[in-house]
Amino acid sequence: MFNLIGKLDVLTIINNKALLEVYSPQQISAQVMTMLRSYNNGITIVQVFWGLWLFPFGYLIFKSRLIPRVFGILLMLGCFSYLIQFTGAILLPELHIPSFVGLPASIAEISNCLWLLIMGAKDPSIDKPTLPA
Repeated sequence: MFNLIGKLDVLTIINNKALLEVYSPQQISAQVMTMLRSYNNGITIVQVFWGLWLFPFGYLIFKSRLIPRVFGILLMLGCFSYLIQFTGAILLPELHIPSFVGLPASIAEISNCLWLLIMGAKDPSIDKPTLPA
């Protein structure tokens, strides 16, 4: 959430008429682009935390058997896809990691949410209640 301050600052610069009179359009454009790049850098750093939490979450889903195990495997793969994207952006920026590397994380997170919303987590060890006759 702290990263969103940069986007709010961009709106502040663009909407401030006093700044538009003092600075040239090139200076304002440079400030705006710097703030937007800063926001992008913040998202890159946050990808580490987005990725690292997926591994234990995926492992718990894999072990619990309350949700299909394939979601747990996809979440653990998603952990590595986030970390690959981060490593590529920080250590090898000239490499340009393709966007499909993040596909396992996207598929896992969306399918897990949909499964929980539609099917829910069901414990197979609990018998279904029966109505008295």
